[in-house]
Amino acid sequence: MACRASCHDFSSDQASISIVRPTVIGLHRHTALEDHSVMQASIFVVDDQPAFRRALEKLLSRMQHRVRTFESGDDLLAAVGEDMPDVILLDLKMPGMSGIETLEALHSKSCDALVILLTAYGTVEDAVEAMKLGAFDFLIKTIDLESLEPVINRALEHIRLKRRVAHDNEHEAEQYTMDNLVPLSPAMKALLVQVREVAKNPTIPILLMGETGTGKEFLARVIHHAGVRAKGPFVKISCTSLSPMRFERDLFGYERGAFAGAERRKLGLLDQAETGTLFLDEIGDLDNTMQGKLIGVIQDGVFRRLGGTEDISGDYRVIASSYRNLKEEVSAGRFREDLFFRLNAMPLVVPPIRNRIEDILPLAQRFMMKYGLELGKDVTDIDPKAVTTLQQYSFPGNVRELQNIIERAMMLCVGRVLTNGDFPGAH
Repeated sequence: MACRASCHDFSSDQASISIVRPTVIGLHRHTALEDHSVMQASIFVVDDQPAFRRALEKLLSRMQHRVRTFESGDDLLAAVGEDMPDVILLDLKMPGMSGIETLEALHSKSCDALVILLTAYGTVEDAVEAMKLGAFDFLIKTIDLESLEPVINRALEHIRLKRRVAHDNEHEAEQYTMDNLVPLSPAMKALLVQVREVAKNPTIPILLMGETGTGKEFLARVIHHAGVRAKGPFVKISCTSLSPMRFERDLFGYERGAFAGAERRKLGLLDQAETGTLFLDEIGDLDNTMQGKLIGVIQDGVFRRLGGTEDISGDYRVIASSYRNLKEEVSAGRFREDLFFRLNAMPLVVPPIRNRIEDILPLAQRFMMKYGLELGKDVTDIDPKAVTTLQQYSFPGNVRELQNIIERAMMLCVGRVLTNGDFPGAH
């Protein structure tokens, strides 16, 4: 692993670092994203050479970061117990604990700071070991100290991105929490009783049936977040929009050489769904040949990559949806009976919104608040006549159409109350 520039000694307040391995992803914080464009971070510098510590402290302070310096790994570990930094610049070769040993100790303390290892004597072995322990980057002390600035900025952008993802994931989980679902209609109350029960079983396949737009995917996510698989991924694959070949490649993945253009192994969505949920959206539209290849996936959790010779066992729950009546599709010869029986272990029917008019107003109010925040409008209520209009509308597009109607109404509304005039699509 060679430097891209010549090396020289550092002295006084001038020292340097050049990037050796800029792609290693490490630890991160799980907090909300700051609004300002330039992130002011807390950065700890650990190095046994006073001149180098002073040089880094001067540079990082000029970048408006809060900086603390330490001369040993032991000093750092004592401080981390009280003050958690965003980034740690850690020297590899120090008296006492080495950088690798300090990194191991940080890992055991569940420290989520990004760690950048620094050394004047870097080796490939050191870099590999650092990566295994979760280091974000591994840099050689060389040339110009200013080379550190883009590395720090990249690390901070990584932190910002991770915080945004964590924030979005946290709010997504809240959105699909069972306690946030308070249906008023008898049909939905009965359905949610069933949902609570099936969510307790992390392996049984679930078949969600209902018209387009009734919220089958939403309910699948509710089931996912209500069970023990909530910490795993929710992976969706469309059975409608993908060709059979693309569906097979995306779902199962493939080995190198499996077909023309397969230059390397690619993991499929079944690999990605490990410990979580695989959602087969509108399975009734799936090609008959591909239906047969799902039998093992659903019955035993076993699959084989394209071009592979070994069966792979996966740990995931399968939830499928269909707007078609699969029992009728089986009778017509368009859907495999063996696949239907495996999917139909726990069938749940999502009723159309015209059969649960009690839920129209609370859903409309929820969408009103959502789009009020997005559009920056202080709309607080829906006129009673407009409520009646919504409740008398047939909603052929179901909940999805209601959401679209409310979004358009929020755009048109000029006051604080939605009126009939704001609902041209619901008359």
